[in-house]
Parts: sequence; structure tokens; C-alpha cells
Amino acid sequence: MQICNRRNEESKRKVFDKRRREKKEQEYHRKRKEAHKIIRNKKKTYTKNVTESVEEDQKHNNTKKTYQTVNQFKKGYQHKFSIIRNKKGELAMNTKEKAEIWKEYFDKLLNTEEPGELIKKQNKEISKVEVELTKENVKKAIRNFKITRWLELMEYIWK
Repeated sequence: MQICNRRNEESKRKVFDKRRREKKEQEYHRKRKEAHKIIRNKKKTYTKNVTESVEEDQKHNNTKKTYQTVNQFKKGYQHKFSIIRNKKGELAMNTKEKAEIWKEYFDKLLNTEEPGELIKKQNKEISKVEVELTKENVKKAIRNFKITRWLELMEYIWK
């Protein structure tokens, strides 16, 4: 008899838990719908405000701001990372630390000595040659560069 009573109590508890779970799920879905509705309305007001500001800028012949706003709206939110790593690999978030890291980087980049050794290009040694900078020499160099790039492109296409 006791076993039957326990079984009945357990089945009642399961039914009760199931009903409670269903109510919680219904409540969850209702709140989720409300949240989506609020978000949708906020987005509508935001787009309305943006279009009004674009129209206002256009009326005042502020073309630059108009195009900036339109492009920003088209691209959406673009997160800008403001964290960089130092030489040790640690993250630097402080403005002073970041400025110091960039200072060291550009100082090293811009204050290097010219290489004293010969530069090798395609198994040919190139020594420092002083070339007279004239209009004709520049034109010739550009023409040679264009032809070289064109030939490289054609080789790539024909492969």
C-alpha cells in the first residue's frame, strides 16, 4: 500500500513539475517576444533619426557629413580594437603604454642603418649604383617596371 501511495505521489509531482515547466517556458517565450518587439521599435526609431539627420545635412549642403553618415549606416557597427601587444607579448591597454610601444616601433623602423652588404636578387648581386635622376631615366624605369609587371601577369594567366 505504501508503495502505491509513493508511486501516486511521484506521478502527481511529475505532472505538477511538467505544468510548472510549461508555464516557465510560456513565460520565457512571452518575455522574449516583448524584448524583440522593444528592440525592433528602438531600431526603427534609430533608423528614422539617422535618415532625418541625413536629410537635414543634405538641406544644409553638408555633403561630406551626409556621405559619412550613409557609409557608416551601410557598414554597420565596426568594432575598433584599442589593444596592442608589447615586445614581451603582454597586452597594453593604457594610452601611455601604447604610445610608448608605437614610439619604440617607429624609432626602430625609421632609424636603421643602410645595409652594408650586397643585396641578392634572383641569384644576381646588385651593388650600390648611383644613378643620375633625370626625367628620361625615371620614365625608362617606370616603363621597364610596367613591362615586367605585365609579363609576370601574362605568365600567371597562361599557366
